[in-house]
Amino acid sequence: MSVPEPELPALPTRPDGPGLPDGLPSAAVVDLDAIAANVRALRGHAPTAQVMAVVKADAYGHGLLPSARAALAGGATWLGTAHLSEALELRAAGISTPTLSWLTVPGADFRAAIEQNVDVGVSGFWALDEIAAAAREAGRPARVQLKVDTGMHRNGITLADWPQLVEAALKLQADGLLSVVGAFSHLVTADVPDDPVNAAQLASFAGALEIAENAGARFEVRHIANSPATLATPESHFDLVRTGLSVYGLTSLPGRTPEEFGLRPAMTLLGRVINVKPVAAGQGISYGHTYTTSVDTEVAVVPLGYGDGIPRHASSAGPIQLAGQTFRIAGRVCMDQVVLDLAPGGIGKVATGDVAVLFGGAPGQPTAQDWADASDTISYEIVTRLGSRVPRLYIGSAGRLDG
Repeated sequence: MSVPEPELPALPTRPDGPGLPDGLPSAAVVDLDAIAANVRALRGHAPTAQVMAVVKADAYGHGLLPSARAALAGGATWLGTAHLSEALELRAAGISTPTLSWLTVPGADFRAAIEQNVDVGVSGFWALDEIAAAAREAGRPARVQLKVDTGMHRNGITLADWPQLVEAALKLQADGLLSVVGAFSHLVTADVPDDPVNAAQLASFAGALEIAENAGARFEVRHIANSPATLATPESHFDLVRTGLSVYGLTSLPGRTPEEFGLRPAMTLLGRVINVKPVAAGQGISYGHTYTTSVDTEVAVVPLGYGDGIPRHASSAGPIQLAGQTFRIAGRVCMDQVVLDLAPGGIGKVATGDVAVLFGGAPGQPTAQDWADASDTISYEIVTRLGSRVPRLYIGSAGRLDG
């Protein structure tokens, strides 16, 4: 049974982009055409490799199925997920594109992965045992990709144990239980291209591949490059690049903007002003009165807070565009709302019902990176942490089933 696609409503237009439908306090508007265009740009940055669009964590908060379809429309030839449930949701929606799921746990439904032709990442001997058992039950070999830890010291088999893992996997392949189709690793400091750790990891990965190939492995894909490595370290591309953040038009390379790489942010976060009122000089705003008005002013209330994924660390710092100007949150971020001090330039220019932009991609708008800077975090977290209370609305035609 297929999973229905979310409804993609028509949105009112604004001079700076899509508006907010009546009755909604907030929405994250996702441009599917931007996702497709970003993938096309990434293909240009890695012309000798296939492009995997990573759609884990609900496609970094953008919506799993619409984003996956848009990425495929842009030319992605692989999809990547962390959890097996995400890969199976893709399959239930009728998406048969090669898909790798790499963050598995003991007791996972490996038989479903095998039956749905999902590649499973292997980071330890326990996974080989469970996947082989599931293959026996399914009566067909499992497609697996072996992950080697080249320095992240997170998931993946150690370099010391890599030869034994390869040997065990190839034995299970000879027994007809596995197809060992890939090998991969993960870079520690790809967002700092000149860091010598990158070169060391690439050398370790090349050495691990040589060990595996000398043992008889014949990989379809070998991959280590994430988004920043795809954009800035071409020697890391191998057969496949795993692009996540960049698919959604963002980059983690310090001092570099998405536009430099032909990318544009796909998400615009909007909130509707629900109250505008005068506040005298010297008055505290929000919990704890950590912010005090300096002049007679007006304040505007926007119904988005940490219950929606707005970082509380952005208190008195998060930028919001309203009436063509950017204001900072006044005082603490609340669970459901934030307050803006409209002095000096916004007094008399904002009305209840106006639409604020927390971040987006149009010129002059605050960006997800601006919010990351204000919250001492990364743009990955800003877009991914948005909660389910914020509806995702879609514009653009890329990958849509209805046209």
